[in-house]
Amino acid sequence: MQEPSRALWPLSHLVHSAGITPFLSLLHNPSGKLAESNPDNSRSGGASAKEKAVLSSPGEAENVQLKPSRETPRKKLCGYLNKLGIKGPIKTWKSRWFIYDENKCHLLYYRTAQDVNPLGSIDLSSASFDCKVENGEGVFEIRTPSRVFTLKAISKQAMMYWLQQLQVRRWEFCNAASRFPVGSSQLVNEPLADRTNVVDSEAFMPPVKTPTEVVGLKAASLPAPQTSTALQNISLKHPWTEIQNTVYNICVAKQLRGNNGNIFNFSEFHPESLDEEQEAEVEAGCAVKEEIPEDGRLESRMNWVRKAKWMNSGFLGLAEELSRERSSMDKVSVLQQQILTLTEEVKSQKELVKLLHKALEAAQQEKRVSSMYLTAAEDKDRLELVRHKVRQIADLTSRLEALEKEKKELEQMLALRDSHIQELKEHVQHLMEKNHAKQEVIMALTEQMARELSDPLQEANTITAETLYKQQEEIEHLKDDIDAYKTQNQFLNSEIHQVTRLWTSAAENEKALLMKCACLQARNCQMESKYLTVLRKLQETVPGLPSSDAELVRNLIQEALQWDVKEGAEEGLNLNPVSEYDEYGFMTVPDYEVEDWKLLAKIQALEIKSNNLRSQEVVEKPLRDRWNGVGELSPSAELKGLIRSGIPVEHRQRVWRWIVSRHCSHLPDHYQRLLRQSKSTEHPACRQIELDLPRTLTNNKYFSSPTSQLIPKLRRVLLAFSWHNPAIGYCQGLNRLAAVALLVLEDEESAFWCLVHIVENLMPADYYSDTLITSQVDQRVFKDFLAEKLPRLTAHFEQHQIDVSLITFNWFLVAFVDSLVSDILLRVWDAFLYEGTKVIFRYALAIFKYNEEEILRIHDNVEIYQYLRFFTRMIVDGRKLMNIAFNELNPFPMKLLRNRRTMHREELETELCELEQIKAAYVKERAEQGPQDLQDVVSEEEEEI
Repeated sequence: MQEPSRALWPLSHLVHSAGITPFLSLLHNPSGKLAESNPDNSRSGGASAKEKAVLSSPGEAENVQLKPSRETPRKKLCGYLNKLGIKGPIKTWKSRWFIYDENKCHLLYYRTAQDVNPLGSIDLSSASFDCKVENGEGVFEIRTPSRVFTLKAISKQAMMYWLQQLQVRRWEFCNAASRFPVGSSQLVNEPLADRTNVVDSEAFMPPVKTPTEVVGLKAASLPAPQTSTALQNISLKHPWTEIQNTVYNICVAKQLRGNNGNIFNFSEFHPESLDEEQEAEVEAGCAVKEEIPEDGRLESRMNWVRKAKWMNSGFLGLAEELSRERSSMDKVSVLQQQILTLTEEVKSQKELVKLLHKALEAAQQEKRVSSMYLTAAEDKDRLELVRHKVRQIADLTSRLEALEKEKKELEQMLALRDSHIQELKEHVQHLMEKNHAKQEVIMALTEQMARELSDPLQEANTITAETLYKQQEEIEHLKDDIDAYKTQNQFLNSEIHQVTRLWTSAAENEKALLMKCACLQARNCQMESKYLTVLRKLQETVPGLPSSDAELVRNLIQEALQWDVKEGAEEGLNLNPVSEYDEYGFMTVPDYEVEDWKLLAKIQALEIKSNNLRSQEVVEKPLRDRWNGVGELSPSAELKGLIRSGIPVEHRQRVWRWIVSRHCSHLPDHYQRLLRQSKSTEHPACRQIELDLPRTLTNNKYFSSPTSQLIPKLRRVLLAFSWHNPAIGYCQGLNRLAAVALLVLEDEESAFWCLVHIVENLMPADYYSDTLITSQVDQRVFKDFLAEKLPRLTAHFEQHQIDVSLITFNWFLVAFVDSLVSDILLRVWDAFLYEGTKVIFRYALAIFKYNEEEILRIHDNVEIYQYLRFFTRMIVDGRKLMNIAFNELNPFPMKLLRNRRTMHREELETELCELEQIKAAYVKERAEQGPQDLQDVVSEEEEEI
């Protein structure tokens, strides 16, 4: 019976271990241990192995350790298999003794079990197994990256036993090697010790019973399979190894004959009379026999018995069944239906096997190419691989052109054949007319036969025993094929399951390594930050240091300020995480002119990166997963909490567009009409806009120079807004708001509507008017909240006569742009666009709360003002600031904010009215007194005259 294909995926592992000797060396080692020999060094080590292989007494063979461990006794995997040898066009089967090397995961093969040097080995650590239906019964393949070995077992059971044992032992070897990878350090493997998972062996396929007559140490005492000619079994590729083995066997035989002892004694050994316990004893301690009986009756007797059993159980039973059912028409129809059903099932199983084979081959090819590319030591090797691919593409292109040319030729031939077919059709039509008369005769004869076969008994007699026998035989074959395909599917499912488990384990290990790398990077940032802080402290004491020490401190500071990411990349491991720009083009380390401020900016950038790395897995990744699960956006408390926590970069543009579209109705072609109007008519604010463009976000690479790519877009957005809202036109600060909108939304029309939403919906009326009256009102409201939430800080400011509105006025006007670092700034804007100006009050109070203790330590008003100029950029923990703003400052009702604004607006309007009255009275008084005073005034020149 033919067997289906059983392809198993290869697993590559770099494992190097000692080799093992063949079966005779195991039994003849006087030390009682496994003798080691390398197949590659078989020529040089043949003599020494021969000397060690001779036993002084038969009792020493019982001490040989054939079990893999003390706790788990294990049988040695060895036996005779036929190996397909190919020499040019000639293919022959050669009998070889195979033995599995537990240490190297190699399958060594010898000509006979008594040979001392192997003819070769098969590396199973990166091999796959395959057995195909068309190859014949007992034939299977072992595919390695370099070669394909075709082997043949004596029976299906033996083949299944070899396949299952090789698969199990390969997995055990790979799992043992993966626990202690080469080059692993204790630092990396320490947190992964608890994460290593051993692939469990699930019962995808029941274990195959050991065929003791062909597998195991007992098989060595049986005669080797005979070939048609004496020279057919000799390996012509390894003549020196054959000579060494022959000389060694002759020497051993002479020595044993001199001692009146025989290695093999078949009269004392009967395999069919041994049970399982006796078989284990023979496998562990029996002596190897050398001489083979000439008659070979044992093997022929067993073959005759097996053949007789098969004939009795198969064909005799079939003949009796056919004799009973020969006259049953119903049984025939049932058998025919069963044949059709089984045929369809076989077809479906074959299609499934083909799909699995294609998937396996594609995965193997992709893995090999990726492994070659990843294991390339230098860029030169990887470039060579790429060039090889380019050459392959060029070759395929030339082949495609040749095929296209061939296609054209075939089309021409097809046209000629079509004309020839047309002629043949006409001839066929003539023949059909000619055969019409014959068909009438055939119909008459058919009707006559139908009348004769109308009797059921007569029709049943026409079905002979031979027909039923063939159908029954075909059914049996189909059943065998179905069983074989089911077995193959079990193999494939087992292999796929184990590969999936390994992939899951590797993914978990990779995640742990990434977390460890992030911790190391965060720790490195902290160390650099502390180092820079020490340098800053030394910088303050430079005037009191000697000249040599002062110069050394200056050099260290200069060197620290010149660190960049490229130095870490040259070392192969990027532990300097501070890049020059972030995702939106903002400089991570601002370029200040004062050297002390440069050092502070570098310290702050390192601290921010350290906090981000530490919170990446704990906070940022779960938050990003929650955002990935958000589908269609709709107002809710959950969405409000997510926006307050910060929108990830990949979702920010979509959420901002949704927020703006909810409050602003996008009029079609409105923005383009405003642009046309700005081109045709110059707006009065055009000059002021041009003056403010170069001063917009100078710390961002997209606005740092007049030739930057976003400057023209910003100009068009501001001009369109000045025509859209003539009451405001343009106010200083709108350029920064529009610039941030452009960076996130990218589209200038979307940025225009975002600016409209901020000015007309979020901010109160008159916030950007000429008088900025509402902006002044918010400063008074903020002072009230500051006194309520932070009374100690307010008293400290009053004691040193500090007016916080000089610092906070710009915060409210431009929503913290150019005040906070970009990462924290965009989180503030996320909540600001969704909730309104209350967010600005929350974050302004949170900033003072964040730095309250530092401010209270300063007792000089000049130093306080200097600290307040840049203290917002010293905030490194954005999560802590957010927690203060939305949790520690509660309650913060919007109704209270509205009432405070109304009260202070009335007070401010009253004050402005009184000021206008005073101003008008003064102007009126000057107007009345001015001309009279001028008449009485005499110049110095007149007095001199």
